[in-house]
Amino acid sequence: MILPFARLVLALAPTLLLAGAASGQPASRPFTIVETGQGFAHLADAVAAIGDGEGTIRIAPGRYRDCAVQEGGRIAFVAETRGTAVFDAAICEDKATLVLRGRASHVDGLVFTHMRVEDGNGAGIRIEQGDLTVAYARFEDAQCAILSAADPDGTIDIDHSTFSRLGKHPDGSGAHSIYIGHYGAIRITNSRFERGTGGHYLKSRAPRIEALNNSFDDSRGQDTNYMIDLPEGSVGRIAGNTFVQGTGKENYGTLIAVHAEAGDHPSAGLIIEDNVASVAPGFQWTTVFVGDWSGEALVIRNNRLGPRITEFARR
Repeated sequence: MILPFARLVLALAPTLLLAGAASGQPASRPFTIVETGQGFAHLADAVAAIGDGEGTIRIAPGRYRDCAVQEGGRIAFVAETRGTAVFDAAICEDKATLVLRGRASHVDGLVFTHMRVEDGNGAGIRIEQGDLTVAYARFEDAQCAILSAADPDGTIDIDHSTFSRLGKHPDGSGAHSIYIGHYGAIRITNSRFERGTGGHYLKSRAPRIEALNNSFDDSRGQDTNYMIDLPEGSVGRIAGNTFVQGTGKENYGTLIAVHAEAGDHPSAGLIIEDNVASVAPGFQWTTVFVGDWSGEALVIRNNRLGPRITEFARR
C-alpha cells in the first residue's frame, strides 16, 4: 500500500544520495529542495517554499532543533544519509517535530528523539490530514513517535522503522509509541518496537489494519500495556510478527486487544495468523494472546505460542 508519491521518492533515493555528495551545499543551508537546488538554513523555510506544490527536502547529516508545519502540498522529508539527520527536542505548535496537514507526506531515514510537551503527547510526527508514509525512521526517548488526528480518507504506511523507549516518563507524562486516531487505514511492516516506558506499543482507532512482519519486544519494557490495541475494533490482518511479553508491565493480561472500548468498527473476519509469541525470562503470570471484547468471529490460526500464553479469551 505504498502511495505513488512515496514510491517516486523511494525510486529517487540513489539520485538523492549522489546529489547530496556532489552539491557542495554549505553546512549553513542543510535543507535542500531537490527539484530546484535551493538551500535553506531552516526546515520551515524549505517547507514554506514548496507551499501547496510538490517537492523533496533533502536533509544533510546533523543534529537539529528545527521543526516544521506542512499546511498543504505533497512533501517528502528525506535524509541525505539514513540515520544521520537527527531532530532533537524540536517541537512545533506544542505538538511534534513535523506537524503534517497537507495532501501527502513522506518521511525517510530521519531520527526523532526527546519529543516532550506538557500534555504528554509530544511526537516526532503529528499527522492531522492527508496520506503519510514513513520508511527507515527511528523514534526514541520520547512520549510518542507518531500521533494522528482524524482523516477517514487518509492512509498511514510505516515500514522498516524503529520505536524505542517511548511512552510515560518519570514526570508521569506520556502516551503510546504509536497512536492512530480515526484514519482510514494503517499499515505497518518490518518494524521494531522495544523498551517501552508506558502505554501501548501500537494503538489504532482506524477501521482497517495491516501489521506484518514486525517485532514487539517488551522484555525490557516498563509500565507498558498492550502490544497492539484496537480499541474500537478493526478488520485486516496481523501476521508474521514476533511478540515477547515482558515482566515490567502495567497490564500483564493481554498482548493483542480487540474492541476494548466503545466504538462501532466491525471486527468480524480480522485475521491474526502466523505470529510467534513468548514471555521473557522471569515472567510468572499467565497472559492471553488475543483478548476480544467485540463478540464477533475473528480468524485466529497458525500462531506459535510459548508457555504461559493462552491463545484467545472472550472478554
